[in-house]
Amino acid sequence: MKRSSGRPQKLGDQFQRELSDLLQHEVRDPRVGMVTITSVDVSPDLSHAKVFFTILDKQKLAETSAGLKRSAGFLRSQLAKRVKLYTTPELRFVYDESLERGDRLSRRVDSALKKPQ
Repeated sequence: MKRSSGRPQKLGDQFQRELSDLLQHEVRDPRVGMVTITSVDVSPDLSHAKVFFTILDKQKLAETSAGLKRSAGFLRSQLAKRVKLYTTPELRFVYDESLERGDRLSRRVDSALKKPQ
């Protein structure tokens, strides 16, 4: 059984911090508003990074996703300047539905507990 190193996880955590800062201070695309980076999964070969994000207004999801996709090259180049690696992973932005799913499940549990027996 092959054991994986913790390097992709550590890089993912660092990418999350750096991307959050870049989105807040450097990205000028008006479609990218209040975006929260929830996690970054880096592939074991460090060639790809899946960036999970959430937004407050889900009605702007398509617009925000398009803005993030358009900004991916810029963000990758800025990451290369901040994090010294041989190659910087290709960024792919994915909407993180886990918060909504958790909220829905929590409401279901609460409603099930409140029902009279």
